[in-house]
Amino acid sequence: MSAHAWFELIASGLLTGGVYALVALGLNLQYGLMRILNIAHGEFLMLGAYLTWAAQAAFGISPLWMLPVSFVVLAALGLLVHRLCFKRLTETSPNLDVFEARGLMVSFGLMFLVQNFVSFVWGGDLRGYDYLADPVALGGAQFAGNKLLVFALALAISLGLILLLRLTLLGKGVRALMQSPTGARLVGIDTERLHPMMFGIGLGLSGVAGCLLSMTYTISPAMGEPYTVTALIVITLGGFGSMGGALAGAMALGVVEAVGMHFTSPSLKSLLSYGVFIAVLLWRPRGLFAR
Repeated sequence: MSAHAWFELIASGLLTGGVYALVALGLNLQYGLMRILNIAHGEFLMLGAYLTWAAQAAFGISPLWMLPVSFVVLAALGLLVHRLCFKRLTETSPNLDVFEARGLMVSFGLMFLVQNFVSFVWGGDLRGYDYLADPVALGGAQFAGNKLLVFALALAISLGLILLLRLTLLGKGVRALMQSPTGARLVGIDTERLHPMMFGIGLGLSGVAGCLLSMTYTISPAMGEPYTVTALIVITLGGFGSMGGALAGAMALGVVEAVGMHFTSPSLKSLLSYGVFIAVLLWRPRGLFAR
């Protein structure tokens, strides 16, 4: 392969990895902070995609305007879900293991609830719209303009979240809770406020990811589940609770998938992803980038 072909291949993988990062960061925030393995995370992404499509189809609203709207709507929904479901589980579970198991079951229920709600409201047909689909030349290669925009926005939002967690007092509180919940409470960090806030932000990020994905792909009620699995693979690669690791893991997975599909077959995408997932779990269970 020529250097030009390698550039195009790796760039294509990185464009995919940018969206993977945004999806994974929201889930990592929930699991790393609260030990909520939210299997329904992709369904809320799908909900953000449908909100964006519906606004564009009914009123011609640009998906860029829907980015903050999707974040706010899904974050508010996240606060409600936390209050109705996970806050109650926290109060009634005798220990963390029981809470994790119950939380997993609740999130399975949420997954089917959201999927069926969207199917009932909008039907099961594929939906989509055209947005910046014209090709753009970059480094001698051609990429769809919407994919470049999605990558730039996903990367900017991901880096913004990482900087927020690293440089602000709120971020230090979140990282302290991730490292030692008991120690964080002893020094006065308010878990009653932080837990629902971070759960809401996690779902808000999934809504933003769905909004971005609707710009480039057709959407359906079943689109969320594969992104949940991808997010789990990414945070396993990067290390549970590690935001920088999730970003690096997402980029790495995007490149591995792009290169692997080029030399094998696009139908083997899932096999490549799961192969990487199992290998990392066996040989580096704390993640490739965990510290």
